Amino acid sequence: MNRKYILPLLLLLQIVIVKTLSLFPQFVENWYSKGLYPKIAFVSRKLFGWIPFSTGDIMYFILIFFLLRWIWNHRKGFFKNWKTNGLAILSWFSVFYFCFNLLWGMNYYRVPLHEKLAIKKEYSLEQLEAFTTKMIAKTNALQMQITGNDSLAVEIPYTEKEIFHLALKGYQHLPQNLQEFQYKNKSIKASLFSYPLSYMGFGGYLNPFTNESQVNVLKPKYNCPMTTCHEMAHQTGIGSESECNFIGFIAAIKNEDIYFQYSAYNFITRYCLGNLEKIEEGKSKLYFEKINKGVIKNFDENEAFWESYHTPIDTFFEYFYDNFLKLNQQKDGLESYSKFVGLMIGYEELSD
Repeated sequence: MNRKYILPLLLLLQIVIVKTLSLFPQFVENWYSKGLYPKIAFVSRKLFGWIPFSTGDIMYFILIFFLLRWIWNHRKGFFKNWKTNGLAILSWFSVFYFCFNLLWGMNYYRVPLHEKLAIKKEYSLEQLEAFTTKMIAKTNALQMQITGNDSLAVEIPYTEKEIFHLALKGYQHLPQNLQEFQYKNKSIKASLFSYPLSYMGFGGYLNPFTNESQVNVLKPKYNCPMTTCHEMAHQTGIGSESECNFIGFIAAIKNEDIYFQYSAYNFITRYCLGNLEKIEEGKSKLYFEKINKGVIKNFDENEAFWESYHTPIDTFFEYFYDNFLKLNQQKDGLESYSKFVGLMIGYEELSD
């Protein structure tokens, strides 16, 4: 067989294997998420965690540079030599797909968290309304405690590095039934691609090849604690965005630092209001009126930031990432981010 066909054929074989394994989440849970992956993560974070800058971002930069150079060198007659060029692209994608799934990606196919905790994800309107009221009260109380004035926005006095360090403390206080998501060997970085991430609409991401949490440090700082805790949840072996929001939220509210608590409660309050609007337009208005003006100023700060970077670029990446999530066991796509509200409602009922 011609060698140029080997990697493309292996890509097809890999897809079949991964999709077959996705049918056996308990096997993935035991063999990969609790077996092989923690060892890989330990090595990756030991190798890259101590480096003060993002090695993963630099790796991406180099790969993008060589990709663009390859496209430029093959620009003439690119479509005429479609077969050779197509096989080359498939070969590179085959290597990428293998590394992605081996180093982190198989976590998408583990046992869902709501099944492990035996909690319901679905909730009634009455449950959401009661939960929203509770979250607003928590957010308002923390905002008043921090500022002493219900009309002042919260400003976090820490540097990004201090936030990354403080985030560890929340994971040290996770409840007993979430102890498997303990975080070890810190590898959290300010992304060198914060500007591109802002235009793409991302607050951060996990680099699956270096196991570094990448945080967009341009977004409003009051969001940074919750974003950091979310990306750390990915590092513990969680693929689902709703589950990362859930674990990140728990880690942030269990942190003794009041700014982490505020960041988390502000975050979930916004999602609660959004979920009310999805159920019935205008449903959130009554609850919005109960929120302190200072909290609303933080809402506005967040909205103004993302609006300032809104272009067709973030629309494209939203579409791309939505479909990427759907291909990886998250049928709700980007909507899965808001599903953590249901997890929290179910978890609170379990804890009562």
